[in-house]
Amino acid sequence: MTGRERPSESDDCPVPDLERLTLSEKVGQLVGAYVGSMGDTELSVDDAAALVRDEGVGTIAAFGIGISPHRDPLRVAEIANRLQRVAIEETRHGIPLLLPVDAVHGHAYVDGATVFPHGLGVAATRNPANARLAGEITAAEMRATGANLNYGPTCDVARDPRWGRTFETFGESPLLCGAFAGATVRGLESEADGPRVAATAKHFPAYGDPAGGEDAAAVDRSASTLHRLFLPPFARAIDAGASVVMPCYNSIDGEPAHGSRRYLTELLRERLGFDGAVASDWGGIDHLHEDHRVTASQRDSARTAVDAGLDLISIGRDEYTAHIRDLVESGDLSEARIDDAVARILELKASLGLFEDPYVDIERVRTTVGASAHRRAALQAARESQTLLENDGVLPLADDLDSILVAGPNADSLRNQYGGWSVQDPDPDSGTTVLEGIADRAGDETTVRYERGATVGERADLEAVADAAADADVAVVAVGEGWYYHEFGPKGLVGSTGEFPTRSRLELPAAQRDLLEAVHETGTPLAVVAIAGRPLALSWTADNADALLYSYYPGSEGGEAIADVLFGDVDPAGRLPISVPRSAGDLPSAFNHVAHPTPIGADEHPDTYDPLYAFGDGESYTEFACSDLSVADSRIGSAESITASVTVENVGDRPGDRAVDCFLRDDVSSRVRPVREHVGFARVSLEPGESTTAEMTIPNDALAVTDSRGRTTVEPGSFTLSCDGRSTTVTVERSDERSH
Repeated sequence: MTGRERPSESDDCPVPDLERLTLSEKVGQLVGAYVGSMGDTELSVDDAAALVRDEGVGTIAAFGIGISPHRDPLRVAEIANRLQRVAIEETRHGIPLLLPVDAVHGHAYVDGATVFPHGLGVAATRNPANARLAGEITAAEMRATGANLNYGPTCDVARDPRWGRTFETFGESPLLCGAFAGATVRGLESEADGPRVAATAKHFPAYGDPAGGEDAAAVDRSASTLHRLFLPPFARAIDAGASVVMPCYNSIDGEPAHGSRRYLTELLRERLGFDGAVASDWGGIDHLHEDHRVTASQRDSARTAVDAGLDLISIGRDEYTAHIRDLVESGDLSEARIDDAVARILELKASLGLFEDPYVDIERVRTTVGASAHRRAALQAARESQTLLENDGVLPLADDLDSILVAGPNADSLRNQYGGWSVQDPDPDSGTTVLEGIADRAGDETTVRYERGATVGERADLEAVADAAADADVAVVAVGEGWYYHEFGPKGLVGSTGEFPTRSRLELPAAQRDLLEAVHETGTPLAVVAIAGRPLALSWTADNADALLYSYYPGSEGGEAIADVLFGDVDPAGRLPISVPRSAGDLPSAFNHVAHPTPIGADEHPDTYDPLYAFGDGESYTEFACSDLSVADSRIGSAESITASVTVENVGDRPGDRAVDCFLRDDVSSRVRPVREHVGFARVSLEPGESTTAEMTIPNDALAVTDSRGRTTVEPGSFTLSCDGRSTTVTVERSDERSH
């Protein structure tokens, strides 16, 4: 289900009956286009308007994508109104347009918009309220500029951190991915701050474990793993009300998702009960004949995809309108299938209120995009995401320091703080860099000196860095990755092929390592801030730096948030949503790997799960003690959930937040299961000496064994529940035992 009622005949909205639409008019509603240049193809706003007028195209990605030249929010709103006016006034039925954007961490492809941390950072907060509020604010800024369909959230579970889209995800835990994706959907689809936007759960059914970490490579996983690991976040997003689902580029078990009836109809619609629209990813249909080679031509790909259950060909343009018309007229594609898809698209547009009022008030842009309240929310999310992994006492920084050196490729770069799916050259006033945050926070008597020392991949005057470090009381060096999306591209804007970041290495490149060593050799205390989209293998830093703060891609307010944590104004409480491996050669490193034997001689090697930093790691400036893990009932029936609680006490001398994660192990099961599964989490705020009880509900399906057909069964027996070094046992009784 989408969580939305379909408009009935009595609804007071001018939705045209399908009987009144010609075949060409219906086909137009199933096809989209974009504004911008890609390869040899370039479409202007005039070209897009012509496609709406002449071909009846019903979806236009006019802005909010990397290829679009339009970034100014006022201009964007004007374009949206112009295109809607063409659709309303210059076509026979006046059907309004869907105007989609990639707003995966705020409306970040528009200048001055509020940019939240990317998915990994938000999940590190262990506070889904941040995701919901980000969704509400993103929706408000989108609708102010005319956009009404968000190609997000990302529901993928990241299983290979080499993958270039890891930063978009909420990590390696299906529980986190589902909780935060669901919260994001509720925010986008709510009407808390004006009209809602349609959320897209992507990329169904399994994108986050491509072979070798190569974007769009085959996901060669068993059926039981697909159901156990990858589908739960999509189920949560659908239950939360996602209006649209987008397939992944990959093939799974030999079937490309974009052309698979097995996945788009049998699994998505019949099994998960989704009744909304299915929209293609960018070139997903062309991939069927160009790359997967399961079809012979573009026309054949169109037939295969629509037959499989696809409703919207997102960038098909007039090429695909011609193909689909011909397929129906030749009898190769049924018009009933077309009618079914068109009905979903019209229902979506009606539910968004576009038939009543498709236009936007241009003046709302000035008061909505990047509003101060929105940026405060992004700042809070960035603060809560900061994850302290090392601290030998150098943090928090003292207020009476004489001098601070700030260095590194990510110290003075909003672009790198934003990460991909954002404007490439943010206005300096649209956010705060690490350098600016430290300079603003440092006392008047403290000198803050900046020496870059390196770009992401090249050295830059290390002698000056060493001289400055020798004179400083402390050095803060911001390292990591820059702006990229997909397979670390687009090349030309990011770097040359083979340059960091790449799939082959997770370690910092030589230029950044040399920078850290140059500072370290001076003996000045070294605090490293890692701004990156993936869990980088920072073994040298772990061994040699005095502090390591993992900041993910923290967004527009990241510099202020990082400074707040460095100086101790905010207690760091982020927890890793993904394991940090020792190197790319040590993969896989996920905490919930499947149990297996240890053959003779294997004990001479590291354990399967031996990361540099474990899922859930994160330190604080104060100290906490967790005790008294208990359950409401230690013996439950096979259909019951577990209510667990743990006492958390702040035994330090500073106020702070503490996030806790709860894990479950099935002690004996009919199928091999993970060594532990993430089943609950909570975050509490405590004053010194204060304690509280954190409660978590472990849903019944978390206890279940999943078979190859996706069927789940809660088997009788004992389960071990653990949280922060404490454990307890829950017994699931047989039904006959329970009845007695």
